[in-house]
Amino acid sequence: QVQLVESGGGLVQAGGSLRLSCAASGRTFSSYAMGWFRQAPGKQRELVALITIGGRIDYADFVKGRFTISRGDAKDMVYLQMNSLKPEDTAVYYCHWRTYEDNYWGQGTQVTVSS
Repeated sequence: QVQLVESGGGLVQAGGSLRLSCAASGRTFSSYAMGWFRQAPGKQRELVALITIGGRIDYADFVKGRFTISRGDAKDMVYLQMNSLKPEDTAVYYCHWRTYEDNYWGQGTQVTVSS
């Protein structure tokens, strides 16, 4: 099992920035990718950014150039730096962690961008 704890969500004005953090614990030794998804009301959960332990990064087109995903030095942390936020970025953001045994989700953190 892998436990995930997210932090860093909140309310911000359009054009502002937020940084999300996700701390993983438990059986993380078989991790191979981690990242962030989001789900807005009435919409499906969608990929925001994903990073592999080899350093490959995938971004959704709607965040390219605005969001940056990174891993912590301890390798059990993943961050999402969100700049130039737009009202349409409002959603619950979920940390996602992939191991060779299973996939895991955090509890979600609300990000609200006001216009």
